[in-house]
Amino acid sequence: MNSDSTRPDSGIVKHVIPTVIAFNKEFPLSRTFRSFSNPNYRLWFGGAFISNLGTWLQRTAQDWIVIAELSDKNASAVGLVVFLQFAPQIFLLPLTGWAADRLDRRKLLFTTQCLMAILALILGLLVLSGHVVLWQVCACAFALGCVAAFDAPARHAFVSDIVSEKELSNAVGLNSVSFNSARLIGPAVAGLLIALIGTGWVFMINVLSFIPLLTALYLFKTRLSATSADTSKTHTDKAKFLDGFRYIWQHREMTIILMMSFLICSLGMNFSVYLSAMTVHVFQGHADQYGFLISMMAIGSISGAIVTASRKSSPSFAFIILVAGMFAVSCSLVALSSSFWVFAVLLITLGLSLQLFTTSTVSYMQVATEKRYRGRVMAIVLATVLGSTAIGAPLVGWVADFFGARWSIAMGSASGILAAALGLWFVSRQKRAARELGSA
Repeated sequence: MNSDSTRPDSGIVKHVIPTVIAFNKEFPLSRTFRSFSNPNYRLWFGGAFISNLGTWLQRTAQDWIVIAELSDKNASAVGLVVFLQFAPQIFLLPLTGWAADRLDRRKLLFTTQCLMAILALILGLLVLSGHVVLWQVCACAFALGCVAAFDAPARHAFVSDIVSEKELSNAVGLNSVSFNSARLIGPAVAGLLIALIGTGWVFMINVLSFIPLLTALYLFKTRLSATSADTSKTHTDKAKFLDGFRYIWQHREMTIILMMSFLICSLGMNFSVYLSAMTVHVFQGHADQYGFLISMMAIGSISGAIVTASRKSSPSFAFIILVAGMFAVSCSLVALSSSFWVFAVLLITLGLSLQLFTTSTVSYMQVATEKRYRGRVMAIVLATVLGSTAIGAPLVGWVADFFGARWSIAMGSASGILAAALGLWFVSRQKRAARELGSA
C-alpha cells in the first residue's frame, strides 16, 4: 500500500498542518497587510518608504554632525536643533490643520516634498563646502520644521483619500511599519556612510530619496477620483480652526489621550538626544554605534507597528494606558543597563512600547474623528506629539549634560508613570460617574 498513512512523517504532517492553519486564522497575514490589495495604497507605500529611508539618513547625519563636529559633544546643542525642527508644529497649528482640510492634499504634499528636497540639497552643499557652522544647521532645521508642519497632517489625512474607512486603521499601522522599517535601516546605513563618504553626501542621497514619492503623487493626479480631493472642501468652507479643539474637548477621552501623549512625547520621544549622549559620553562610541542604537530601537518600533496593523479594530483606551505603563518600565530598564550590548537589546522593548503608544494614539484619534474634522484633529494630534518633543528636547539635553545621559532616559520613565496614572484616573472617574447615574 502506498497510502499517506504508512509514511513515517504522516503523524507530524497531521499535527503541523492544523496548527499552521489555526495560527493563520488567529494572526492571518492577509489581515495584517490587507491594505496592499488597494493599488493606490501600494503606490503610496512604496514611495513613502524610500522617502522615509532618506529622512532617517538625514536625521542621523544631522544629529551626529551637531554633537560630534559642530559642538563640544554637547547634548544641549542636539536638543536645540530638535526644538527648532519640531517647534513649528505648535505655532503653525492654526494654518496646518486648515490647509490639510481645505487645500488639495495631493498638491500640498507635492509642494512640501519639493521644498524639503531643496532644503536637504542646501544643507548637503553647505556641509560639502567645508564651511558649515551650527547656526546654519539650526536655520535649515527650522525651515524644514516649518515645511514639515504642513506636510505631516496632510500626509496622515491623505491616507483616508486613498483607502476606505474599513482599511484606514490597517493603513495607519502599515504607515508606521514603513516609517520604522526605514528607521531600522536608515541610521545603520547612515553610520556606515558617514564613516565612508562623510555627512555631506548622506544629505545629498536624501535629496534623491524624494523622487519616488514625488512620482507617486504625480501619478495620483489621474488615479484618484476627483471627489477624494474635494470632499473636505465641501464641508470646511464655514469651518474654523477652533472646531478641531472643540471636537476633541467634546470627546473627553480624546482630551486625556492628548495629555498622555504630551507627557510621554515631551521626555520619552527625544531618543536622538539621549542616544547620542549615551554614545559619546557613556560608551565613547562613533557614528556607526549611534546608528546601530537607533536601528535596535527601530526593531521594537516595527514590531509595535505590525501589532497595530494586525488588529481587527482600532486600539482601545485601556490598551493605550497599558502601553504607557509598559513604556515607563522599559525606560527604567534601559536607564539602569550597564553594558553597551544590554543597553542595545533593551532598546528593542523601549521602541516597541513607544511605538505601540504613539501608533495606537494616532489610530484611535483618526478613526474616532469624523472625516470633515480629520485634517484639523490630526494637525492637533501631530502638533502635540512633535511639539511636545520640541519643548522637551532642550530639557532632556540639559539633564544629559549636567546630570548624565542615564538620567535623561529616566525622565521618560517618570513621564510614562504619570501618563498611565492619568489614564487610570479618567477610567475610574468614568466608572464612578456611570454608577452614580445608574443609582439615580
